[in-house]
Amino acid sequence: MRRGALAAFAALAGLVALGACDDGAVAPPGDAGAPDAVAEAGAAWRPVLSDLEGALLSVWGSSERDVWAVGGALGNGFDALVVRFDGATWRRLAPGGQETFWWVHGTGPSDVWLVGEKGRITHWDGASFRELASGTDATLYGVWAAAPDDAWAVGGTPERPDATNDVVLHWDGASWTSEPLPAPKGTALFKVWGSSARDLYVVGEAGVVWHRANDAWELEAEGVATGRLTTVSGCGPNEVYAVGGRDLLVSDGTTWRRADVDPLKVVNELSGVSCHGGRAVVVGGGSLKLRLVDGAWESDFGSEPYTDLHGAWADPSGAFWGVGGQFTASARPGAKRQGVIARYAADAIPGVLAP
Repeated sequence: MRRGALAAFAALAGLVALGACDDGAVAPPGDAGAPDAVAEAGAAWRPVLSDLEGALLSVWGSSERDVWAVGGALGNGFDALVVRFDGATWRRLAPGGQETFWWVHGTGPSDVWLVGEKGRITHWDGASFRELASGTDATLYGVWAAAPDDAWAVGGTPERPDATNDVVLHWDGASWTSEPLPAPKGTALFKVWGSSARDLYVVGEAGVVWHRANDAWELEAEGVATGRLTTVSGCGPNEVYAVGGRDLLVSDGTTWRRADVDPLKVVNELSGVSCHGGRAVVVGGGSLKLRLVDGAWESDFGSEPYTDLHGAWADPSGAFWGVGGQFTASARPGAKRQGVIARYAADAIPGVLAP
């Protein structure tokens, strides 16, 4: 990311980043049934990959045997970083280009979207990558897909109300087109998530929460957040979370409120959140990690890895994932940013990147 954007996000979680089915269709998080819960006895956070040549900003998978993590050099002059796990081996993929990817999501192993700097949109069809026109030069920070012919991407220019903002794009199976909001706020939008194709949430600067229900956009949660919201995710239409700064918000589908979490556990900026089957995870700066256990938020602060974490994912097996690294520092061309992948579970998985 360029220096100006990095500075803007660093104020929010060191970048405050902001955090399935093999048959090609993603089951809504709350509708797939509860996953096999990770046995708490022996469960712990463990670094999986570290010292990667680029910061990682997002992690997602079509299953626990098909996991993607994306990021890049954020202006330091190296190619975008994409690694994929097939249940046994990690491999680095080569989409090309120096524009860092900010987010990844899809509907299955042959329908994966990656979005990032300079309006970059890249699609994986199961065999190869393809670049698609977005119609914008603004950074795209979030993407979410409901179906192969129905996906959304959002973005903007942080702390620049005079620049391109309120970016909402829709994919209809043929092209990406802009969808105007009914009352643009001049704010960068950071993430998009939906419980279904007709129940969509977008969060951004100034605590903005847009909700698209039955094809109509409405503003929600006005005045609830104290600052930017950088990630939104949920377990279903009646359990939605949004995080950013020191804010952890929850909605029952109708009303947003501040989550019942001990402020002493929110020791750093919150960046990423993910929820599946009633289990939720939040990650943030300085190794901040929170887990929702039986309705209460438990802190794993101080556990490995000790670096800042940016994106989170709750996988269908019940394991939690976090990715991050050196994403808050200003750009220094020629310098490599360290990236890390961590996982919370009772078991360990291979931690070697194939040559």
